[in-house]
Amino acid sequence: ESYSTLRDVMMHKIRGIGERLRHPLSPNKEETDLEEFWALKDINLEIKQGDRVGIIGRNGAGKSTLLKILSRITEPTTGCIKIKGRVASLLEVGTGFHPELTGRENIFLNGAILGMSRMDIKKNFDEIVAFAEVEKFLDTPVKRYSSGMYVRLAFAVAAHLEPEILIVDEVLAVGDVAFQKKCLGKMGDVAKSGRTVLFVSHNMGAVNLLCQKAILLDQGFVIKTGMTAAITEAYMDIQNSNKLNKGENWYKVDLNALSKQHIEGFNITKIDLLSSNDSAHRIQTGDSLVIRIKYGANCNFVAPTFVVSIKDNLGQELIRLSTMPISGFHISKVYKNGEISLSIDSLPFVAGVYFLDIGFVRERVEWLLKFEGIVQFDVHPKDVYKSGFMLDRTRGMLALKHQWYHKNCE
Repeated sequence: ESYSTLRDVMMHKIRGIGERLRHPLSPNKEETDLEEFWALKDINLEIKQGDRVGIIGRNGAGKSTLLKILSRITEPTTGCIKIKGRVASLLEVGTGFHPELTGRENIFLNGAILGMSRMDIKKNFDEIVAFAEVEKFLDTPVKRYSSGMYVRLAFAVAAHLEPEILIVDEVLAVGDVAFQKKCLGKMGDVAKSGRTVLFVSHNMGAVNLLCQKAILLDQGFVIKTGMTAAITEAYMDIQNSNKLNKGENWYKVDLNALSKQHIEGFNITKIDLLSSNDSAHRIQTGDSLVIRIKYGANCNFVAPTFVVSIKDNLGQELIRLSTMPISGFHISKVYKNGEISLSIDSLPFVAGVYFLDIGFVRERVEWLLKFEGIVQFDVHPKDVYKSGFMLDRTRGMLALKHQWYHKNCE
């Protein structure tokens, strides 16, 4: 259960007393295990009305603690916070919900906690239920909800009751791709209406899309604040420097999936990404990219069609390339061992996290092998057009080489 009953608390206390009576001279374990730890230190921030702020950093950087302090769930050890406006926060699955109450009852309860009148809740009730997509289970106790249903309803209540300040943690990662897109759209609407949004996420694409400013935390300290593109770039640099210290490259291959999947004596042995910026162990918008796939086979046979698909972090397929005749390239035969490379002269994607699907189709219909999300790589922002502006998701998904022409006509 996600909550404790009176019986649980009483039994815990009784066990503690029993342990003390049996071992009166032994030190109190809870006291000896105590260690002072500062989750946040020397934090000074000012967030203005209408700001859309992303808070990013590695696990354990202090992001969730900061949101709990701003939501007045946790009291700061030192210092103070000043907030003007009604705050709605979604920090954990089912925050503010009573597990024994139904979905309908929790909407009214959570709305009352957020300071809304019963009339205001009724006015938004139908829209909340429609957004959460839990109509069939509205009169079921929420303790029987799945984590996804919990999140949908909790987010719907928090976002639709018109708070001046909306605080959202990475809890949205629990939902499916369609729900995440819906939530990002709703948070965008909230932000456009002049209300303040604080958003914690490891999804740099979502942060770039939604937020105008960002805060980078590391080990409890504010490392950098500023415009979102610059801050996400700094975060990517920290991540990549950590990877290099561990001897890793700037992309990740799911080796476990690679080793397990093979069929009819045919398997993939290695996948490499090579970039024109490879010496810096990073790739930027507009860089060249080579995807090199090494394979092994027990015998020679007619070649399957090689398929490479690039998707964004929301699972949307951005491009699919293959060795079918329509591409102007065809392989007639595959020998026992070999490699195939796909070269992209100028990668058109703006900054964000991307995934490769790699597959092999036999006779253009039947999948011989299919690896979904087998490779993950980061794209960093770049001043592609030499205009002084770094391209990010606020300016679309693609950076295309192009020219403008103009003439005055009399």
